[in-house]
Amino acid sequence: MAKIIVTGGLGFIGSHTVVELQNAGHDVLVVDDLSNTTIEVFERIKSITNKDFEFYQLDLKKKDDVKSLFAKAGKVDGVIHFAAYKAVGQSVNSPLEYYENNLGSLVYLLQEMRDNKLDNLIFSSSCTVYGQAEDLPITEHSPVQSALSPYGNTKQVGEEIILDAIAAHNFNTISLRYFNPVGAHPSAKIGELPLGVPLNLVPYITQTAVGLREQLSVFGDTYDTHDGTCIRDYIHVVDVAKAHVIAVERLLAKANEDNYEVFNLGSGKGSTVLEVIHAFEKVSGKNLNYKIVERREGDVTAAFADTTKANETLGWKAEKSLDDAVADAWRWEQKIREEV
Repeated sequence: MAKIIVTGGLGFIGSHTVVELQNAGHDVLVVDDLSNTTIEVFERIKSITNKDFEFYQLDLKKKDDVKSLFAKAGKVDGVIHFAAYKAVGQSVNSPLEYYENNLGSLVYLLQEMRDNKLDNLIFSSSCTVYGQAEDLPITEHSPVQSALSPYGNTKQVGEEIILDAIAAHNFNTISLRYFNPVGAHPSAKIGELPLGVPLNLVPYITQTAVGLREQLSVFGDTYDTHDGTCIRDYIHVVDVAKAHVIAVERLLAKANEDNYEVFNLGSGKGSTVLEVIHAFEKVSGKNLNYKIVERREGDVTAAFADTTKANETLGWKAEKSLDDAVADAWRWEQKIREEV
């Protein structure tokens, strides 16, 4: 089978994708700078798959590190690029760090792919490229709006960089625009484990429930939604991971219809922040301590996906529910706290 480089492969989505790649029989080379994960994830992945894989701790912001990666890697068939900072609120406060990390690393990676005649890339994009969409659900033909955060802008510009590189160097790329990945592996051996205070909803919910955080802040209840809180499309991380395997195999088989393809990855259903909280309370049997606070800059009112294209073209469909996701996330949170 193929050998795939996975950047950010010890992170939340990356680690689950490594598991699914190994389950599908592929060899994996993982790169991570450990800025938002720990080396323990390496052993956790191996305990799930019972397979070893190469790992390099590298900083993709450093051109020499990227060059050394490809010198060590040998023959590679494709790259799945996750490595990026990913928090909307943090990007508003630290825009220059986001541009340096998310765009600099992508440019250096593409340069090495070009120089090593490697043309298969799966890019970790985001529904944030759509901004506040005028029509819902969001399709791949929905206009890319002005970004509401530096994070969202890095994904927009990242896609533009890739398109320019394709025009000059004939790369084959699939951008997967996912909505809100949540949950954890059913084994409870890997999951979302942010370093420091969580910047995403579900890990903040589980950390509050387990007693690590005193209270969950719900950012605003005056949005134009049925309960006043933001609507997002929450998709189980295992479903997201499986889509990456399908996408990279599509490129390897030369089954792509264009040099650049885009697919939305979501459940196709929007859920408000309060609905996620109530789903968690239902599956966990715990009452969550939360408080409504002021809106957060950069948040859109509502975003959820039309996944018809991914369903029909990739043969992929989200299989797990929101209840599955929060139940798996809670199981993971409890397990990891027992081990601390």
